[in-house]
Amino acid sequence: MRRSPWSHRQNAVVRTLVTIASAAAAGACGTLAHRMGASMNIPYGLVLAFLIIGMSAWCARARGGVIGLAFHLIVSYLTIWTLAMPGPGGDLMLPIGFRSATIPWWSQHVGYIWLYGSLIVQLLLLVCPKRWFRTMSAPVDDTADGSVAQGEGR
Repeated sequence: MRRSPWSHRQNAVVRTLVTIASAAAAGACGTLAHRMGASMNIPYGLVLAFLIIGMSAWCARARGGVIGLAFHLIVSYLTIWTLAMPGPGGDLMLPIGFRSATIPWWSQHVGYIWLYGSLIVQLLLLVCPKRWFRTMSAPVDDTADGSVAQGEGR
């Protein structure tokens, strides 16, 4: 017998709450990471941020279908936009819309790329086939010593 991941076995309310929490975390972590390396024209932080938002969105679609991905998109994008607003001291976590001859190209444009790319990544996952979002279930531990029963396929 095989078992689905924990969050996939919960009721719809818990699955939605898990999706909302992971969307907010992915949006915040991606916003914090997206500028890493941009000042050296090696935007590895942007790649990392896209991986974070993409994996979280993939899990949301696998867990809750298209509706789960819609919740993820809304919450993560609201988180990103909230962090893009000026803070109490006027500082920005997502600076966009500036030009300078002395600042590298990636530093000037990585904010826009993250802001709109995070939306595009999730919209691309929305149009992917449903079969791409199946999860592999883990074998159920149904013996006393913790090993998998011999009758089950490995």
